[in-house]
Amino acid sequence: MGPCAPRALLLLLLLAGPCARAFQGCLNKQQLLTTIRQLQQLLKGQETRFAEGIRNMKSRLASLQNSVSRVAPETPPVSCPSLDAPLDGRKFGNKYLVDHEVHFTCNPGFQLVGPSSVVCLANGTWTGEQPHCRDISQCSSQPCHYGGTCVEGVNQYRCICPPERTGNRCQHQAQAAAPQDRADRDSAFSRAPRCAQVERTQHCSCEAGFHLSGVAGGESVCQDVNECEIYGQEGRPRLCMHACVNTPGSYRCTCPSGYQTLADGKSCEDVDECVGPQQVCPRGTMCINTGGGFQCVNPECPEGSGNISYVKTSPFQCERNPCPMDSRPCRHLPKTISFHYLSLPSNLKTPITLFRMATATAPGRPGPSSLRFGIVGGNSRGHFVMQRSDRQTGELILVQTLEGPQTLEVDVDMSEYLERSFQANHVSKVTIFVSLYDF
Repeated sequence: MGPCAPRALLLLLLLAGPCARAFQGCLNKQQLLTTIRQLQQLLKGQETRFAEGIRNMKSRLASLQNSVSRVAPETPPVSCPSLDAPLDGRKFGNKYLVDHEVHFTCNPGFQLVGPSSVVCLANGTWTGEQPHCRDISQCSSQPCHYGGTCVEGVNQYRCICPPERTGNRCQHQAQAAAPQDRADRDSAFSRAPRCAQVERTQHCSCEAGFHLSGVAGGESVCQDVNECEIYGQEGRPRLCMHACVNTPGSYRCTCPSGYQTLADGKSCEDVDECVGPQQVCPRGTMCINTGGGFQCVNPECPEGSGNISYVKTSPFQCERNPCPMDSRPCRHLPKTISFHYLSLPSNLKTPITLFRMATATAPGRPGPSSLRFGIVGGNSRGHFVMQRSDRQTGELILVQTLEGPQTLEVDVDMSEYLERSFQANHVSKVTIFVSLYDF
């Protein structure tokens, strides 16, 4: 390297270590000092510019902090006034933000006056006034079955049942016992006691299920204990889930047609006729098991009209064919219609969730920003409410006790919105078969 090499570079090589000796002949003392001073000036300039950069960055951060502090606070989400449950009724739903729903029902013996559901609007008001519950006749709905007589009370009623029926609505068959005259005549229901002489005193006892009873002539006899009659009295625990038959020294339980007795000899279990070895429904129909029986169903899609038509994609679902681009009425019809069947016992404790409805989004596609759920059809709206359980799920809730046998239908709707713009809706048709029995 010759004398023409930059002095700064030579100095760096000199400072680098042992290789500096190779260049000692290129610089004299004065040149070396001059180069060092130049490097010192260079470093001082770099230090000044770095300090200016730091001060500039601090100034910008302070300005940004002041700007953020001056920004107005975020507007709180719009909400509607809180609602209370009506007197002698219940409220379902505790969220009061926009698009949330609140549902109301009344206790047995009361009738709802006003809307059963209200929705929170964007202006912070509800779609309707808060309803109230009005007292009605308890016996107007004829709650007593099988010839029972209804007696009005204060917000309640009582059923006077014929001898062969029992239960709060005469819904159960009375615990059956052998007729008394038969028991008196049948030797199986009376037996001689087992007696022994102890210290000139006679002691007699009976077998289990019999009790010692005196008869004419002073002789004792063992009479059958009628367990069905004793435990069939009001307030006593029931021996059998369904019917009790008295037998000599004991009893046995029976179940109604369509049920089988379990291993405990007391409980009844529904027989699922739909899983038997033989087909019980005609070809082209589906078997739905119900309490004590079955139903054969074949749900059909709505008939087509104009450019609107549906196709059956599974035994229990229909889908709407694609709509023409300019057909607004078509897009507002249900995109899917599904059919669901439930079997319930009588007098099921309420409230209870029967059915859930949720949205499903295809991979790679944005899901709806909001959902709305509601009851849009059926023959028994007063027994149910549709309530949102989370952002993507709605629940059909039974809020009134059902007594069988009866069949109820309720249609529930789920509407999808993207930035408040309607996208599609889906309808689920739910059919509920209520059994005659509460098991």
